[in-house]
Amino acid sequence: MNDTPYQPIACADHERLEFAALRKQWLKVSVGGIAQRVLPLDVYTRDGAEWLLAETQSGEQLTLRLDRLQF
Repeated sequence: MNDTPYQPIACADHERLEFAALRKQWLKVSVGGIAQRVLPLDVYTRDGAEWLLAETQSGEQLTLRLDRLQF
């Protein structure tokens, strides 16, 4: 795991993730250069960083650090 310090994301991006979770809207995100559609389930804080709990189209649950996502 990469131990780089967390860099807060833009408020607009954070709100977009929260609204997508509330509205159950699929989003296209990229992590490490790999793009995929995910269904945001929750946005939360843990260990000094913000995280996204999301589900893939195949039903797999992912926990993604917000500062590593690209929209």
